[in-house]
Amino acid sequence: MKSKKYKIIVSLAVIFMAAAVTLFILIWNGVIILNEGRAGKYPVRGVDVSWYQGDIDWETLAENDIKFVFIKATEGSTYVDDKFSYNFNEAQKTSLAVGAYHFFSYDSGGKTQAENFINSVTPFEGMLPPVIDLEFYGDKGSNPPEREHVDEQLKIMLDMLETYYGQKPIIYATERSYRLYLSGDYEEYDIWIRNVITEPSLSDGREWTFWQYTDREVLDGYIGDEEHIDVNVFNGSSEEFEAYLAEKSYKNRDNEQ
Repeated sequence: MKSKKYKIIVSLAVIFMAAAVTLFILIWNGVIILNEGRAGKYPVRGVDVSWYQGDIDWETLAENDIKFVFIKATEGSTYVDDKFSYNFNEAQKTSLAVGAYHFFSYDSGGKTQAENFINSVTPFEGMLPPVIDLEFYGDKGSNPPEREHVDEQLKIMLDMLETYYGQKPIIYATERSYRLYLSGDYEEYDIWIRNVITEPSLSDGREWTFWQYTDREVLDGYIGDEEHIDVNVFNGSSEEFEAYLAEKSYKNRDNEQ
């Protein structure tokens, strides 16, 4: 009797583990997108890309029911993404709203990081606001820098980018980096938040503007080391996105009369 019960328990455990492994594989390969239903209520989708996506056919990528793209430009004080120049120029030839982002380094000064971005990103009429990507890398997740230090350098960079481009930058963050470094401050900046498990909830109760809801989507139009691509939504309707572009996009003051 005990032997029969034991066999049943083992069989159920094996079935459960097989189901769990199968589910993990489906999620990992982008067959199942955990946030797909929750993100579906937001009609305006977009992607963010870097050299990981390799060679991008921008006409094809733009046909994937997306409206905007943020392209990695720089990181720290010296690094420029190998594919940035090509991606930035080619993306502008499509119908997509185009912007550029910088991966923030806790080990570099805000001034030199801003200079790296400014030297690499030539603005154009209609460009989305510049983005500073504030997340963890290396051992920073287990040993996060002090907020006072991050505040000082981040605000230097934010001010320099706003002065140069005439646009308030967007800040990208994970929920953890938001809680540690942004919560209760930076109210004047739009927030682009990452949560690939569920719909985000910011620790201070404010609203997000963009939400990266998955990093496991597979779209047409690119061949690179990474077959998946990050997909995001805008917090509003199509009409509200157009109004956002009209208000926040880059305006060439040299052409103003």
